[in-house]
Amino acid sequence: MKSTILAAAFGVALCTAAHAEQPFTYPFDGSFEDATFAVESAIVGQGLVIDYVSHVGEMLNRTGADVGSDKMIFKNADIFLFCSALISRQVMEIDPMNITHCPYGIFVMETGEGVTIGHKDYPDGSMQAVENLMQQIVAEAIGD
Repeated sequence: MKSTILAAAFGVALCTAAHAEQPFTYPFDGSFEDATFAVESAIVGQGLVIDYVSHVGEMLNRTGADVGSDKMIFKNADIFLFCSALISRQVMEIDPMNITHCPYGIFVMETGEGVTIGHKDYPDGSMQAVENLMQQIVAEAIGD
């Protein structure tokens, strides 16, 4: 019985992951360094504090050989993590389970195809205020 419940839960998790929305991505006309500066400036310009910058690209490049891979995924990749007290309160008053989306993240990645800025697609409805904020920040960063 216990294994049946675990298998069902695992199946639901796989289906949920398979139907996850693709992130919003925007090409950046400039260097990785310019893009990270633009994103940082746009976040701070909204009166927000960056809690953490995750250097995902650096970590993957540093640990590739340790996990048996010689493939370079990113030339560079960072994720800026932050929260908005005002908007977080709004969305969590609607649904306390929106806590699962906080902190919010905007990524900057550089591949052989160029530099991209993006963020995840938040659920429709109660998370629309967060998605609007993310789009404002990215629009400012890319110069729209």
